[in-house]
Amino acid sequence: MIGSLSGIVIDCPDPRALAPFYEALLGASRAYEDEEWISLDLGPGLPSLDLQRTDKFHAPDWTSGDPAQQLHLDVQVADFEEGEAAVLAAGATLLEGSEDHPGFRVYADPVGHPFCLVRPRSDS
Repeated sequence: MIGSLSGIVIDCPDPRALAPFYEALLGASRAYEDEEWISLDLGPGLPSLDLQRTDKFHAPDWTSGDPAQQLHLDVQVADFEEGEAAVLAAGATLLEGSEDHPGFRVYADPVGHPFCLVRPRSDS
């Protein structure tokens, strides 16, 4: 092994504006913050979720792929309707066409990063 994953970095126009969304979505707490960077603690043994300021951010378009989606988060929920109500209340948007998939739904965070709410995987 060369190393271990220490953080997942999400580019955004304003880390302080986006942080409350991910704090609510993942139950994260702020471990560090300055004008350009916020690190969110996801819990013991987990990498941080880091929000980095960029002036060149362009939200990916999930349906057309222009600009292309580079990375997204899958967030497991026990109940889609409860999860959806919570993420929409926190500022997410349900993306068109995602309701056609039985195992997941695709949303955008407040600045346009796609993420999925996913059902728990069944071992049966």
